[in-house]
Amino acid sequence: MFRGTYTALVTPFKNDEIDADAFAHLIETQIAAGITGIVPVGTTGESPTLSCGERHHVIEMAVKEARGRCQVIAGTGSNSTRDAIVHTTEAQDIGVDGALLVAPYYNKPSQEGLFRHFAAVAESTSLKLVLYNIPGRCGVDISADTVMRLAEDYSNIVAIKEASGSVDRVSELVGRAPDGFTVLSGDDSLTLPFLSVGAVGVVSVASNLFPKEVVKLVRLFLEGKATDARQLHRKFFNLFKDIFIEPNPVPAKTILGWRGMMSPECRLPLVAMSETNVARLRKTFDALEQTG
Repeated sequence: MFRGTYTALVTPFKNDEIDADAFAHLIETQIAAGITGIVPVGTTGESPTLSCGERHHVIEMAVKEARGRCQVIAGTGSNSTRDAIVHTTEAQDIGVDGALLVAPYYNKPSQEGLFRHFAAVAESTSLKLVLYNIPGRCGVDISADTVMRLAEDYSNIVAIKEASGSVDRVSELVGRAPDGFTVLSGDDSLTLPFLSVGAVGVVSVASNLFPKEVVKLVRLFLEGKATDARQLHRKFFNLFKDIFIEPNPVPAKTILGWRGMMSPECRLPLVAMSETNVARLRKTFDALEQTG
């Protein structure tokens, strides 16, 4: 069962090459903070701009660095079913604990097409699979009916990262899900609301920056300490919103650059933040650093 706090890792670059040292250090900070798991080569990891060889290398590095100290869920989704199968089976061979499958983007399949896509991947692997619903990015929504059909027909489809922004959707999924199927928030600012209606964790971008605090927020709520979790949510709410004022992961990498953990470099078509948004992000970040 996937529950807790998972970090959608950024992929550090240096002069357009993967910065292995920075990536290893990032993973160590996550493990030291008590993270449940890490997610290499998700969309936060700029997977669309990684070559097949680079994807394979990043997943290998993540598994090697984790050394069983946290779960590793590899981002293996694609808008090509054949590619998604290849990525998933390769990740299984590397030794990951699960795979995150984003909905096919741009080609906008029907619900039947979505079902067959995920079914084909599920049939190709014994890995535990996490669906990823983010209609704002993919242009298609995995309906609750399709999710339930997949969860009921394929025992290795065990969770969904839900980033539709809808508390109603999470309520419906939780209410209809078979035993063992879990819902994870796909939006940092909605983690607390989603937890309140039955989600059991988050795949977080903010935990690249504040892993200890995001871990604590989720843990507090799951332990029944909702008031304390709400205080953390309020403290970090502006950051949760501002790390998305420009395309993800540009703001997150900007902050990691300020901390000296890696270059803020992203690959085209992503570019550096505007001066106006840098100033806004800096103000939010500095306020958190001052409060400790």
